[in-house]
Amino acid sequence: MARTRPLVIGHRGSPGYRPEHSRSSYELAIACGVDAVEPDVVVSRDGVLVVRHENEISGTTDVADRPEFADRRTTKTVDGVRLTGWFTEDFTWDELSTLRCRERLPALRPHSAAFDDREPVLRLRDVLDLVRADSTVQGRQIGVVLEIKHATHFAGAGWSMADLVEAELRAAGWADGALPLVIESFEQTVLAELSGRGIRAELVYLLEASGRPADLVAAHGAAAATYAFAASPRGLDELAGAVEGISVDKKMILAPDRRGHARGPSAVVDDAHDRGLRVFAWTCRPENTFLVRQFRTPGGKAAFGDYEAEWRMLASSGVDGVFVDHADLGVEFFRSDIADT
Repeated sequence: MARTRPLVIGHRGSPGYRPEHSRSSYELAIACGVDAVEPDVVVSRDGVLVVRHENEISGTTDVADRPEFADRRTTKTVDGVRLTGWFTEDFTWDELSTLRCRERLPALRPHSAAFDDREPVLRLRDVLDLVRADSTVQGRQIGVVLEIKHATHFAGAGWSMADLVEAELRAAGWADGALPLVIESFEQTVLAELSGRGIRAELVYLLEASGRPADLVAAHGAAAATYAFAASPRGLDELAGAVEGISVDKKMILAPDRRGHARGPSAVVDDAHDRGLRVFAWTCRPENTFLVRQFRTPGGKAAFGDYEAEWRMLASSGVDGVFVDHADLGVEFFRSDIADT
């Protein structure tokens, strides 16, 4: 049976070349022709949805070098992990807007790090407006895959991420389906809270290759269902009808053995499709350090390995969408005939 080529989603923009979640990262991804971009959202002290991969921001901004914010450094437990640093919920948006973006992996991506400290942190509204404007300029529909981060943690601080996201989407004109919209989270609870609110979006449940979701751990402790269960036939039976799709760690498709040899594609994509669920995979990156061991080549962690072989296996699974860090490579590969061979 012929496979449909997957959507190519610019993961945090195009962070292989620019600091993640910066305006230029999104602009580059869109210029390369991605089908959608993926902003992660966290919240400020005054309830603004801020585009950052994590609420702890010392690794992706210049906050640690700002003496006026030195007293904000603190230690918190987020989703069961104890972290020390600076957290978005301790800053107003006006304060966060003075910070500048930095490359998260400077040793691995020095070219991107050369763009450090040039661009301010963005709000979700900034990304939504950018995508709408570029859709008009390019004359094509460009989508947004919006990831809600740490909903249970923020609920403990008094913020409903479902309420904030709904309000922002309506205010920005993104709730009516004029442009493609996916809302995803590693916590199914917040997705359930958004269901039935009249927002025209696909809801997608993110699945780690191991562990348990923070919302279920908060509710059930050690009895919480695992992500692995959610990806099993029984778990997928429960998800069918509750969400439109799942988004899985690529290892769940590649199924590497202990020696790092990929045995995939696994059955998870077909199992999900059998239940009417779409499947996305994250994250396609070319550097050796991110590849299954089988596809690594000499040259060190930052060198590009045989990423095409790994990506070809993902494409052969019939996956519906892939997240990429290097937008040009992702568009070139997944829209080419080589992905079908």
